Amino acid sequence: MALSHMLKRSASRFAPLIFNHKHLSHNHHHTSALFAAFNDRSSGMSRNLLQRSFPSYLHHYSTRPSSDESLLQVIKSEIQCAVESRKEDQVEEVPQGFPFKIQDHHGQQTITLTREYQGETISIEVHMPDIINGAGDDTDDNNDEGEESASQPSIPLVVQVTKSRGRTLEFDCTAYPDEIVIDCLSVKDPDAAVDQIPYEGPEFSDLDENLQKAFHKYLEIRGIKASTTNFLHGYMVDKDSKEYITWLKNLEKFIKD
Repeated sequence: MALSHMLKRSASRFAPLIFNHKHLSHNHHHTSALFAAFNDRSSGMSRNLLQRSFPSYLHHYSTRPSSDESLLQVIKSEIQCAVESRKEDQVEEVPQGFPFKIQDHHGQQTITLTREYQGETISIEVHMPDIINGAGDDTDDNNDEGEESASQPSIPLVVQVTKSRGRTLEFDCTAYPDEIVIDCLSVKDPDAAVDQIPYEGPEFSDLDENLQKAFHKYLEIRGIKASTTNFLHGYMVDKDSKEYITWLKNLEKFIKD
């Protein structure tokens, strides 16, 4: 009797566990089925999502930012204006009897003129013109002449006259319309060390007036005169326009790449 009661109690205790195990097992299979179905659905959704998103992803990273596009439009407009402006300018041709050979250094700010004269090699480095508006104080009447020169366009020149033995007389000049100003001059020895700075003498304007005139005549005989520099001014203005257009096109190419 006692044994029968104990067996009934044990059975009643294990029955919920067996039921729960069956229930859990059933739920496990049901959950697995749902999970598998969800995975299949999710995979399809993921594939569809990727198919929809991947082209837009490529589109996003294959196009330039709008700021770059705006910059390109401005550059293109500026190129067009610069080209049209250059066409309107009358470019002087090299005058007949021009004694120098012109070496135009494309992409640089200078050109070089060279010639041979009675055993000397003459080289002139011509820089871009300095164009000044000349908007200064008009109240000082004592400096009218200086202000007039300062307001005129000018071209920096470095003139080198080299003898057959190698020594060079170098002039730093500023060419204004119808006038060449010698700023300083020095004699350079080819055997001198590169880091040595030659003595350039006093300010050229402080030299004896006759000596100043003699040096101006020295340059004029060798072809450095107002008619030469006036042509060079027009040539360098045109070069400035050409280099500006090239510079803009290089910018455009860089932004496009």
